[in-house]
Parts: sequence; C-alpha cells; structure tokens
Amino acid sequence: MTTTTALAPHSRATTAPAAAAPAPHSRATTAVVTGIGVAAPNGLGTEAWWAATLRGESGIRPVTLFDAGGYPATLAGEVPGFVDADHVSSRLLPQTDRVTRLSLAAAKEALDDAGADPAQLPAHAAGVVTANSFGGFEFGQRELQALWSKGGRHVSAYQSFAWFYAVNSGQISIRHGLRGASGVIVSEQAGGLDALAHARRQIRKGARLVVSGGIDSALCPWGWAAYLAGGGLTDREDPARAYLPFDEDASGHVAGEGGALIVLESEEEARQRGAQVYGTIAGHAATFDADGACRLGAAAELALADAGLHPDEVDVVFADAAGERTADRAEAEAISALFGPYGVPVTAPKSMTGRLAAGGASLDVAAALLTLRDQMIPPTVGTALPAEDCPLDLVTGAPSPSMGLPLRTALVLARGHGGFNSAVVVRGPETIA
Repeated sequence: MTTTTALAPHSRATTAPAAAAPAPHSRATTAVVTGIGVAAPNGLGTEAWWAATLRGESGIRPVTLFDAGGYPATLAGEVPGFVDADHVSSRLLPQTDRVTRLSLAAAKEALDDAGADPAQLPAHAAGVVTANSFGGFEFGQRELQALWSKGGRHVSAYQSFAWFYAVNSGQISIRHGLRGASGVIVSEQAGGLDALAHARRQIRKGARLVVSGGIDSALCPWGWAAYLAGGGLTDREDPARAYLPFDEDASGHVAGEGGALIVLESEEEARQRGAQVYGTIAGHAATFDADGACRLGAAAELALADAGLHPDEVDVVFADAAGERTADRAEAEAISALFGPYGVPVTAPKSMTGRLAAGGASLDVAAALLTLRDQMIPPTVGTALPAEDCPLDLVTGAPSPSMGLPLRTALVLARGHGGFNSAVVVRGPETIA
C-alpha cells in the first residue's frame, strides 16, 4: 500500500475519539445498487473509467471544447471520445444539451448493466432522481447568442426546457418509461449524494427501481464565466501540478464534466430477478455550514449513525478534496476528529477528473462500490505527500490492495458551493443481512 504514513494498512489510530454506540437501526427496505453508468474525463463507460482510475491515469488536459486562451484558467476534465450521434437520435439532438446527452448515455449503460427492463414493472414502480448544478449551459448560451445577434424569432422553442436543471431526469424518464416518483436535486458537488439519498427514500416508500446520481457539463464560455466567478479554479497550466488535494502546494481545483448514474432497487426486487448486486447505500446525512463553521464532520457522523455503524467499521474514505488549503485543512480536521490522525485510508480519485459539480460525488460512489468489489483502493494522483496540517493516511502513487483485510465499508464525503455537506455510507453485498 502506498500511503504517506508508517501506520499499518487499514489500522485505526489509538487517538480516535470513542464513539457512542449507534442507536438501534430500524429494519427498512434495503436499497441495493445493481447497475452503474459512467461518463468521466478519464474514461467513457464504467470499466474503461475504472481501469484508467486504477492506473492513475488523469483526464485533466487543456480545454478543447472552446477557446479558453483568453481566460486565467485553461485546464479541464473533458469526457473523451463522446460522439453525440452514437448515443442520441437525430430527432433528439437539436432538443438537447451536451449534459443531457452524457446523462442519457450513462443511464442506458446503468440500466443495461443492471439487466433491468422498466417496461416489465408496474406503470409507476420506477423513477429517476438526478442531481445537476448548471442545466444546459451550452444550449442556453447558443440561444442567447441567437437572441442578441438575430432576434427572438431565431431562438429555439427547445430553449424552454433544454437549459433546465430537471431536463436530465425528464429525458431519461421519457426514454426508459420511468413514470414513478422522480425529481432533481440542486446542491452542487453534494448533489450526487443527496440524489442517491432521495432515491433510497423512494425505494423505502415502495418504488421498485430508481435511476439516480449526477452528471454535469458546463464547459463553454458562459459556464466558464460562472466557474471563474465562483472562485477556486487554479490558474496553473501544467495538468500534473494543477489540482493537488491536501498538498502544501495546492492552488485550487480543476473543473470537469461527467459523473455517474446508478440503478437502485429494493433488495427483494433484485433477489427475485437474480440481479448482480454491487452493494448498498447504507447511510446518508446532509448538513449545512453556518456561522463560518464546517459541518462536514457532522454529516459523516450522522451518516454512520444512519447506517448503524461505528467509525472503526469504515475501511476507506473518499474525500471531497477541494484542492484549496483552507478547505482541505477543514476536511482533514473533520476526518481526523472522527477516525483519529492517520486513522483510515483516504483517497481522492477526482484528482484524475477534476471536480465535476453534481457529477463528482456520484462518481465517487461508483468508485467506492468498485473498490469494494475489486478490493483495491484507487490512488490520489498529483499529491505525493499531504501537508502537515492534513494528517491523513492518503493513498497515493498506486492502488492500495486490501492486504488481506476485507474492504467492506466506504464513506463518501462531498461539499457543495455555498455550504452544502453530504455523506454516504456504501457497503459491499456481503454485508446485506
């Protein structure tokens, strides 16, 4: 295992605070993951992305989707090899933004992977809940240009919905006949986890299947202006030194596009049809920062309580990894307070993709599920050694094998711009009673 401390792999620091026994965990319908679809800057499709991630292969490069030469930030994570016409019909192409086309591709892969046919379910038994931060920014920019250069008659009628945050949920619903309870979550980077939590609630209420997660794409001049106004983008030009989570030399993050969509089903439904099960969404909690205090740690504690677990049962943490010194320090303090300094392996595979807004956290959940499947923790790239004020057992350099200790539980953390915090506990299929 390539880490930055001398602790034994997966050891727990003796300085970790004693945890109170979790409250009795009520037996509710278990939401299991049966399918994964991915569109990421270092791989299109789940297995291509996962193989690249285990190789430590970054998808961060100079922007090609528009001319970024006049902007202070020039790097991004762009999904490679995505040909729109391969995934969307000619009729639908003029109605959709790139973000929706990526979402449709990921949703189809996830449903195919699950072997699920929504048409075989009762009419309102399947739904879709996605997260999104920008909507169809590129589509909206194009229509605004048409408005100001040619006039209102030249604005597409599809502008009425193609830009909207909920458009991905709507188009996925239409394509796959998902007529059950559905929706969209808007909480920036935290959205990918919050959407999965909402989908889990729908499963517990009786839904048989929900497609959930997040995909974002706003790599166009209008979107870039929003990213720059929001702050936090690095202005470095070397992709290898641009986005360095928990590093003393961190200078900000790189923006990217893509994410993951995941099929959730009730355990009963999955068992009845003999579906593969990657694992379960065992716990979730969300908090909001107030009065300058970071409440990410509180979200993690509450998510573990929701799962009925102690901190010492967590085998790996997928960090939010802001790539900015103050935010990284706050996250490291939250993780250390819960697990003790260097008390649990921590990784940030988003160092290979950039921060994907609503897509980033759901991609981390996909990585967590495959980590538990393959018993390999993907590395954090770029950062060789975390800063002294970030006392984390950071997996770097190469994937970390389980070293004979089974990886059964992962904690995924996410923070959204404006104070949103979210945490999800993911458990492997062997933990399902």
